[in-house]
Amino acid sequence: MTGYIEVKDLVKVYSGSVRAVDDITFEVMEGEIFGFLGPNGAGKTTTISMLTTLLRPTSGSATIGGHDVVKQQQKVRSIIGLVPQELTVDDELSGRENMLLQAKLYHVENKVAKERIDELLDLVKLDDASDRLVKTYSGGMRKRLELAEGLIHSPKVLFLDEPTLGLDVQTRTVMWAHIRELKESSNMTVFMTTHYLEEADSLCDRIGIIDKGRIMALDTPKKLKESLGGDVISVKIDGEMDQTEAIKAVDGVLSVKKEDGSYRVKVMNGETVTAPLLQGISKNGGKVTYVTLERPNMDQVFLEYTGRSLRDAEQAGSYDKMAMARQMRRSS
Repeated sequence: MTGYIEVKDLVKVYSGSVRAVDDITFEVMEGEIFGFLGPNGAGKTTTISMLTTLLRPTSGSATIGGHDVVKQQQKVRSIIGLVPQELTVDDELSGRENMLLQAKLYHVENKVAKERIDELLDLVKLDDASDRLVKTYSGGMRKRLELAEGLIHSPKVLFLDEPTLGLDVQTRTVMWAHIRELKESSNMTVFMTTHYLEEADSLCDRIGIIDKGRIMALDTPKKLKESLGGDVISVKIDGEMDQTEAIKAVDGVLSVKKEDGSYRVKVMNGETVTAPLLQGISKNGGKVTYVTLERPNMDQVFLEYTGRSLRDAEQAGSYDKMAMARQMRRSS
């Protein structure tokens, strides 16, 4: 099956040496919700910027609906909608006026626009606030208005760049409901980026785990979690003696990874293996100071494929992003 979005060997290099996107290849099928999961600085927004024709790739290719994002920019723009990470709505206009302005930018006929605006404002539950100035809106209301604006011209593909960034849990849940409703009511293809594990897990049909500009894994949430092959026991042990072999000797242990004095142990059944595991470490002279048992989840998946937790990657990504900005300023 051919993807509606096709990306091959896509690269974006800044300042001659900073590889923000590093040779990625993937497809997004028509009608699916596809997500990029990764920390700040992973290359998510850069990828979306290239796919939406806002940024020119250094090399590689990408097509949307068969249209090349470099050679056929206008055709690509006519079939996509974009809800950017940063808010772009005009505070001095009402919600409806913002929508009308967006309709004009996409050359939507007035009669069609008015009907469409009513439908969309109802979809995102802003019909009662449509004539209020946007500066009176909450952050969640503004995000929902951005979502409605991205849909005004009935795009074939909707790009959502961190659609719930900065929202509280309750408002985030409302946004998820709107995205699911889009999925159920139309055959629209949705490409979203996120660094929220639960968002990727609950919304996306397939997830691409992206880190340092590279796709580390790509599959359905269910298959990604199943790929871990079992439960994970994390133990922290006092003492300098390496406990790897003692841990491996315990029945039911599948693999062991040592990380700065801690051990990440993959097991067939955590409930039955935990007790003998702790006993084995104790007999080998180790003192366990911390232990957790986790069922397969997206955080464990991210750790498995990148070698670090998403929280650690998020912190490192923030430093990498600042370093990239400094290097770009020095070279300009």
